[in-house]
Amino acid sequence: MPTRLRNALSAALIALSCLLVPFGALAACVTYGLADTGRYVTAMAPLAADPAVQGAVADSVEAGILDEVDDRLEASSAAPEPGGVRPFVDDAVRSFTRTEAFHTAWDAGNRAVHDAVLRALRDDRERAVTVDLAPITAQVKRRLTDDHVLLARRIPVEHTEVPVLPVDEVARLRKGYDVLEVAGFWLPVSAAVLAAAGIAVAACRRRAVTATALGTALGGAFLALAVAIGRRLTLADIGEAAHRPAAGAIYDALTQTLRTVSWLLVVLGLTVALACRLTEYLARRRRASAALAADPAQEPTRARV
Repeated sequence: MPTRLRNALSAALIALSCLLVPFGALAACVTYGLADTGRYVTAMAPLAADPAVQGAVADSVEAGILDEVDDRLEASSAAPEPGGVRPFVDDAVRSFTRTEAFHTAWDAGNRAVHDAVLRALRDDRERAVTVDLAPITAQVKRRLTDDHVLLARRIPVEHTEVPVLPVDEVARLRKGYDVLEVAGFWLPVSAAVLAAAGIAVAACRRRAVTATALGTALGGAFLALAVAIGRRLTLADIGEAAHRPAAGAIYDALTQTLRTVSWLLVVLGLTVALACRLTEYLARRRRASAALAADPAQEPTRARV
């Protein structure tokens, strides 16, 4: 095969490989990271100590409890307590979010959410995904009862469910999940095979390795930029500004592995490229030294007249 054709084919294979790198990393992180319940719960566990997340959870639980209390009061025609129970509920809920029991409930809730979403994505039934907040509500009810708050014993705990995904969203995500399951394995494998083929057919393999390394670093940088842009767009879509810090913390936790992988690609690519350039420089120096040793300069001679 002519050298020019080999270089052109090598460049095409390497370019296609580097193009697949960020997409393969994204698909692999989602498939083998977020789609695994244990890894998901581990990634979300530190958020139980985040003040923004604690506040968002407290607001949701408090709103659910107060709505049920108002419904029960209207149904029984009972007069509300002077000053209401809102201050007591608010204090109890926010105090609970700072306890070890909340951390346990947070992990259990995330596990339940993840299991419910995975079941919905893996079966063919068209149904919305909801999560019951009864365990947290039961803890708050017990706290209010111990503090002798009026109507605390009448707080229901069996119907405090929070919708996670509507039916139409489940159908849309199911198609994407099926694609990611296939892409999570085949995209990284394809990128590696294409890179190896591009290096193998290149006329100068050291330069091909350098190009592959630089392309990998560029792909990692593109992936890191995409994660940053995605964070900005995600927070911009949230209507209530008060919930944006909690959403940002959750987004950061879910993309932590992806950000780490992107920077590893950048560092690994630049390191390999620098090593290739250094070895090329040293090889040139050795060839130059060998040429000088094999062809020493001849001493000048004088011509006799």
